This record gives sequence, structure tokens and C-alpha cells, in this order.
Amino acid sequence: MRVVIAEDNVVLAQGLVLLLREEGHEVAAVTTDGDSFIAAVAEHCPDVTVVDVRLPPTFRHEGIRAALEVRSRFPGQPVLVFSQYVEHSYARDLLRDGGGVGYLLKDRVARVDDFLRTLQHIASGGTVMDPEVLEQLMTRHDPVSTLTAREREVLELMAQGYANGEIALRLQVTERAIHKHVGNIFAKLDLPTEDSGHRRVLAVLAYLSR
Repeated sequence: MRVVIAEDNVVLAQGLVLLLREEGHEVAAVTTDGDSFIAAVAEHCPDVTVVDVRLPPTFRHEGIRAALEVRSRFPGQPVLVFSQYVEHSYARDLLRDGGGVGYLLKDRVARVDDFLRTLQHIASGGTVMDPEVLEQLMTRHDPVSTLTAREREVLELMAQGYANGEIALRLQVTERAIHKHVGNIFAKLDLPTEDSGHRRVLAVLAYLSR
């Protein structure tokens, strides 16, 4: 994969560069502000991008706003927001914009393999949300109070990009049971019963943004 990174923390940025290059990926550019990030995407046409939420000059939400601008200028451009912070309104705007997007919290990534799997999934058009991001969005809007504990577990794993079979293995139940849970989730949230890929997550986000 060809990757463009927007990260102002030099240590973290260089760590990402070393990690990706060791895995055989090309890091086309490392930028430290939103404008440079947008320009680098235009120049290098990356397979996926990694961007922090807070970048110079104000360190508020320049990064995620630049990600939204990239998605506007280059529809479908895969973007992984990789940050310590959850920017609720911008997160919903980004994640409901279509596939090839993700939002991970830096402090919650414990395994390199999981990070690389997520990046590859986003590059191939999938959608991945950190469970904590999803939890904060749900808490602010409280749309899932009618879900059972098991249905919430299934919803969180769906948001991380897992298919029904993978969820079944993780929860040690049958795939048929997971399919039933997914149907119950969408019925309770009054959402379409679409049951494939990132559209399941996008349907939840569409509900959250109402």
C-alpha cells in the first residue's frame, strides 16, 4: 500500500513510517498540517491515509477537517483517523460519508497486527470504528437503550469491521445466532436490514446523526 500520514508528533510519525516500511508498504509522505496533507494526497494518490485529529496551528480539529476535505475532493479516498480524541460531530460527518473510513484511538491500539489489519480493511473500502468511539457516539444520542447486552456486543464488533462469521467465532455462538442478533439490532433501531460490509456501520451512523 502507498500511505500518506498527517501527524505532528515526530516520534509517533517516525514509528508509523518504520512499522509500515517493515511490512513492505510505501510511505509516500509525512505531513504535519492539514494543508500539506491535502496537497500530499493530491500529489501521491495514496491507497490509504492516516491522519491525527489535532494538527497545527490551533491543535483543535484541523486534521479531521482536512480528512473531510480530502474525501470531498477525492471521493472514496480511504482515511484512517488515528487520534487520542473523539470529535463527535466531525466523526459522524466522516464516517457516514461512505466506505474506506475508520476512527481509532491511539491509546487503545494494543497490537500491531490489529492496526495493520484495520489499515488494510479501510484501504479495501471497509469501515472500522474503535468501540470507545462508537460508545461515545451512542452515549451522546442514546439510541441503543433497547438493545440487549449481547446485541450491543454484536454491534461493537460490527463497527470494528467484523463479518458475521468472525463475530460468531469471537462470541462462541453460531453464525445463525449472529444473523438473528443483527436483524434484531436493525429492527430495534428502525434501520434497513442491510447485512454486508461497511454499510451496516454506516446505517448505525445514519441513525446516530438524526
